[in-house]
Amino acid sequence: MTKRSALSCCFVLGAMLVATNLLASTFVPPARGSAGSAAMLGAATAASMGAAPAFADEIGDAAKKLASASYPFLKSVDWNSGLALTNPGKASAADWTKAIAKAIDMGASMDSSLLKAGTEAHHKAIGSMDAKLVTSQADYEGILAALGRMIASVPEAKTMAVYNEFGKLVDPAVPKYLMGSVNEADAKAAYSALMEFKDVVKAHPITAKTGAAPANPKLDAAAGKLADASYNFVKEIDWSSNLAAQKSGFSGSPAEIMKAIDKAIVMGGAMDGGALKEAALAHVKAIEGMDAKGVATKADYQATLAGLGKAIASVPSSMTMDVYNSFGKVVDAKVPNYLMSSVNAADAKAAYQGLMEFKDVVKAR
Repeated sequence: MTKRSALSCCFVLGAMLVATNLLASTFVPPARGSAGSAAMLGAATAASMGAAPAFADEIGDAAKKLASASYPFLKSVDWNSGLALTNPGKASAADWTKAIAKAIDMGASMDSSLLKAGTEAHHKAIGSMDAKLVTSQADYEGILAALGRMIASVPEAKTMAVYNEFGKLVDPAVPKYLMGSVNEADAKAAYSALMEFKDVVKAHPITAKTGAAPANPKLDAAAGKLADASYNFVKEIDWSSNLAAQKSGFSGSPAEIMKAIDKAIVMGGAMDGGALKEAALAHVKAIEGMDAKGVATKADYQATLAGLGKAIASVPSSMTMDVYNSFGKVVDAKVPNYLMSSVNAADAKAAYQGLMEFKDVVKAR
């Protein structure tokens, strides 16, 4: 396999995390309580669109009201913009990583069936997007209901932890800038409806249910072997780099990137809930224990590999390959060589060889 293939393997893991854990952070009250912040929130919310489970409840009714009030605002957002791939402030990579850990922790606490319903809703809505990447109002309503139920299944403190951490990272000038790009009246109507929806979600908590990950001693051992083979490589990476927020790394259009994300969402929705929770909590612990250079301890790194392996092993290989191939198509062909030049080639090759062996164990389940 080529260097590009190796990089794509990494994107499989990263995309999976986006699909399964970052859902937790896509719908929280706007930072600083300003009407302009509705633009930020709306962009994050509607970037994940779908359909609600087929039953009526207070959250579903509130979602219908919010969708009706905010759909004009949704349609006015430029979803083909590359703003989602820029840092909206001066926060460091470590700051963003710590905030993401709060979102992952929130996602790990969600009811697994509601999380699955949320991923299915997102997949459905992505399929109904028009040329401007706007989904139908019905699918938009569905994703609001799904997200509301997901959030209702976690303690309020975890939701507020996400709200507060991400609020610290966004430059105060961003809301005003985004407000200038949409109809202000539509944004204010969306914000007002959002506050009502938030109150309904808060008033109707749901008790979360999630099982434990299935035991897999062979995979645990393989994770240890991969950690041994790749930890030197991990320590050489510049985790303070802002490359993850650079548009130049992608060769695909926003629509093509969205389709790749959709493949990851489908994969995440099919994963075993217990394995997914184990992987998520392993990431939270690893982030909390990382050093000044953003490197996790070897033990925590090994635990994340084991958790990811179990989560990936719980889905059909075809889903994994769909993610692998889709992200491989939207990553600029120059990226692998550039990244290889930034580390020790021998360590990178050892890590790659270890990854291929680990992949075989995961595939064998």
